[in-house]
Amino acid sequence: MFWGTIINALAIALGSVIGMVLHLREATQRTIMHGLGLVVMIIGIKMGLDHDNILIPLASIVAGGFIGEILKIEARLEKIGDRLGKGKSVGEASRITQGFVTASLVYCVGAMAVIGALESGLHKTHETLLAKAMLDGVSAVFFASSFGIGVLFSAVPVFIYQSLITVFAGLLEPLFHAAALQAMGATGGLLIVGIGLNILGVSRIAVGNLLPSLAVAVILSIFF
Repeated sequence: MFWGTIINALAIALGSVIGMVLHLREATQRTIMHGLGLVVMIIGIKMGLDHDNILIPLASIVAGGFIGEILKIEARLEKIGDRLGKGKSVGEASRITQGFVTASLVYCVGAMAVIGALESGLHKTHETLLAKAMLDGVSAVFFASSFGIGVLFSAVPVFIYQSLITVFAGLLEPLFHAAALQAMGATGGLLIVGIGLNILGVSRIAVGNLLPSLAVAVILSIFF
């Protein structure tokens, strides 16, 4: 049942190890990081525009951000990242934290994580997650070459998130109809744009606190 998610997590870990072994110069790391930021933004913009009713993503972001601020999701993610960087220099610890938070969000926000996990739980097929594993593994090489070991540890929340969806697939399937996935994808696209802006250093958006907007989008799609 969990083979797709296990392979996905292992692909992230392997890609991260390869990225860290590269030992790129700081200038090269910075250039790659900026390139990743641009690519992430384009992906997010494309996803965000793939919806006929922009009011659903808008309302989802507002309501989800309110919930996320109450739950302090971003602070909790950063606390985990800080523990991973304990004992490191301030700059390196900050880079590890950013890598963990950024990679965790990128790998969990997309619709492929949900669709693939549902397929694994309902039909015992793993094609979607295997495709996602290839994409995540390749991107992990570049993320880890810039952010370091924090990217490797992002495999853990990915495994937990997708495994939970797989386990409860029977209960969740009715919620994730076509309109819900479209709304979730568009809302997730906005979050990914925020991640891209953070990577580029243009802003400091607490994307983690916006994560509940994905669930809000699914709920709103039932009524609108």
